[in-house]
Amino acid sequence: MKARVGMRVAVAGGTGLVGRYVVEELVAAGREPVVLSRSRGVDLVSGGAGLDAALEGVDAVVDVSNVTTTSARKSVAFFEAVGRNLLDAGERAGVRHHVALSIVGIDRVGLGYYQGKLRQEDVVRGGAVPWSVLRATQFHEFAEQTLERVPRPFAVVPRMRTQPVAAREVAQHLVKLAMGPAQGMAPDLAGPRVEQLVDMVRRLLRARGERRLVVPVRMPGGVGAAMTGDGQLPVGGGVRGRQTFDEWLGERNVDEGVRESSAGQESRVVRDSQDSRDSQGG
Repeated sequence: MKARVGMRVAVAGGTGLVGRYVVEELVAAGREPVVLSRSRGVDLVSGGAGLDAALEGVDAVVDVSNVTTTSARKSVAFFEAVGRNLLDAGERAGVRHHVALSIVGIDRVGLGYYQGKLRQEDVVRGGAVPWSVLRATQFHEFAEQTLERVPRPFAVVPRMRTQPVAAREVAQHLVKLAMGPAQGMAPDLAGPRVEQLVDMVRRLLRARGERRLVVPVRMPGGVGAAMTGDGQLPVGGGVRGRQTFDEWLGERNVDEGVRESSAGQESRVVRDSQDSRDSQGG
């Protein structure tokens, strides 16, 4: 499929972390994104008329939908339902290319969530729509997501080697795939440097100026061996992102500083306005 100006690309999960970047990249490339999410009136799990209507005139689908669970049963149920609904509706609508985001190492690390991603890949392979699957490593935001799962003052962090990649760079590669011909299994996408998740969390806490007790935990059995070894690292050549985790941290801190400065300026404007009304008897 040749990319053409004005092509419509549906983004399943387009309001999520990667989905928002995919939408931005599509707009920058002159394409028309169609966001598929419950907030936009499309239930990906149940499918139905809403999904069929949303896919009318769509050339390609990028599936970055997600569910937050560690349960293999819930993960499999979600990704199987969403995958089948998107592919069936895509076939009916004449979609030419289905692109799904997956994770590096899901066939080597036996986590429950990964079982759902493996089922998703199987569903995509078995569908009638030409397809591409991009496996990417964890995003830089994974350190933050790990912290959010544990209440203060602790930070229980699994021992894990990863090669984190910028979510925006993942989105850029997904858009490139969507605008080209189907590739099947695309080369793994990873960041530029291998990291230990425990070290990433510690650096994130320092950047935040936050004190929490970091408790490294090794997962039991074969899962733990795979996570502390090479189980979640890319295989073969593949594509490597440019932004390191430390560069992402620096960029994040600058963005937060700008937001805090803007909030401070708005607060001063409100106070000045109130002072002015008080001095005028308002």
